[in-house]
Amino acid sequence: MKVRTTLARVLGASALAGGLAWAVLASGVQPADDGPAVSVADEAPGYAVEDFAYPQADKILEEQGIVLKRGDGHITLADCSSGTDLLQVMARRESQPFCFKTVGDSGWLTLEIPAVYVMRGNEYATQVDMTVGDEEKSFDLEKNTWTSVGESADEQNREHLLVEIRTSK
Repeated sequence: MKVRTTLARVLGASALAGGLAWAVLASGVQPADDGPAVSVADEAPGYAVEDFAYPQADKILEEQGIVLKRGDGHITLADCSSGTDLLQVMARRESQPFCFKTVGDSGWLTLEIPAVYVMRGNEYATQVDMTVGDEEKSFDLEKNTWTSVGESADEQNREHLLVEIRTSK
């Protein structure tokens, strides 16, 4: 019986000490020799605000000569040898296509690639917007095949600027 009483007292004292320690920590009280209490919120970084700007767009413009503006992250520039299910863009001034990887249920990307004349779709339903002068034109890409867009689909063979890509499953 004496063992039980001793054990109960030890457990009770431990619980009381733990409860007091928790209460002190939760209240934020600090010993007087540590200086004034500082709110953790004062030291936290600011809020992150998504502006949808394309990461490293300046570097891509310098290296590849295309402007990538904004997007939701579901359409990204890719190395054309990195996969088979890529959107491909052919521009008259370039010898190699630009490729884009698509992920998720839908995506959008605003960009500027001049003199685009043909694009290859992938498994996604894809629409592209282009401008020529003050005109805006939209084209639907055929899945998994090359589709004439811009200059090659224009009766006057005018140079078109690719300005947006939208995809959905």
